[in-house]
Amino acid sequence: MRRTSLCHAMRDNFLGNEVSKTIGSAFEQRALEYLQRQRLRFVARNFACRGGEIDLVMREIGSQRALVFVEVRARRSRQFAAAAASIGAHKQRRLVLAAQHYLMTWRGALPVCRFDVIAFDAGRIVWLRDAFRADTS
Repeated sequence: MRRTSLCHAMRDNFLGNEVSKTIGSAFEQRALEYLQRQRLRFVARNFACRGGEIDLVMREIGSQRALVFVEVRARRSRQFAAAAASIGAHKQRRLVLAAQHYLMTWRGALPVCRFDVIAFDAGRIVWLRDAFRADTS
């Protein structure tokens, strides 16, 4: 890949610099607001442990009351891949590991849990509920 193409790819996928952290925080905030409108309650943000990080932890309101671990991904364009497609098996294992660490701090009976993805592709938001499972990652 030519150098200019690589730089273009990095810019399109929000990689590689301090600006990407600011952009990432803005997308996380948009995802949080979207999920709250969908009747999920905020629990935690940017939970980090050795080996992984969870962007958002939410709780369903209602009978299920599942604890939802949310990965937020954004792509400016689909030139290289959709945002959700960038969450491969390695990233899934890291998210499961972080969720396990998070649950070690949980007080009371362990809730039903799931892993969701909020993907922003070219400005469009896509919510993938139960995007993957801990036992298959």
